[in-house]
Amino acid sequence: MAQASEQIAALADVLAETLLLGGRLFYVGAGTSGRLGALDAAEWPPTFGTPPRWAKALIAGGPKALRRAVEEVEANPRAGAKAVRAAVREGDLVIGITASGTTPFVLGALAEAKRRRAVTALVTCNPKAPAKVDFRVSADTGAELVAGSTRLKAGTATKLVLNAVSTVAMIRLGRVKRGRMIFLRPLNPKLRARAARIAASLSGR
Repeated sequence: MAQASEQIAALADVLAETLLLGGRLFYVGAGTSGRLGALDAAEWPPTFGTPPRWAKALIAGGPKALRRAVEEVEANPRAGAKAVRAAVREGDLVIGITASGTTPFVLGALAEAKRRRAVTALVTCNPKAPAKVDFRVSADTGAELVAGSTRLKAGTATKLVLNAVSTVAMIRLGRVKRGRMIFLRPLNPKLRARAARIAASLSGR
């Protein structure tokens, strides 16, 4: 993670600028990578008070792949391109997530995103990944304990990268103040109590 810090900061700046200019973020992934993108996107509204349209996830196999593996679609670059064509426009940011850096669904999506004049980025655990993108974050996690099971070290590192990129972007956009979630929506008793504590902390009372 330390060696990727500059790449993370650069991508966070791009994400903040994209949102400031009215663009949206699309995470694209297959399997574990797709689910991690969907998880990060889903956490934006409750953590940072963002509108749902700001961050979305495109996962190989569609929504059902969030619950069970749909591995046959991962090898289809045309499916990735189709998913992007249906959702992405110029000015958006598309972040492809693939531990190996070679997942055909993701590469197809990134290529189509470029054709649509979106900004493209890659989050990978393979520093030698050949994908042609505008930005990349490479977290070299080495061999897995269980060979081929990238839900382990690669999955953990990927989650940390996505958390870091989105959190730094939200700080840049003023949605975090002194480490507090100032756009928290107090929709239940627990959150109302938390909002009161945040207000008291920031006001010095």
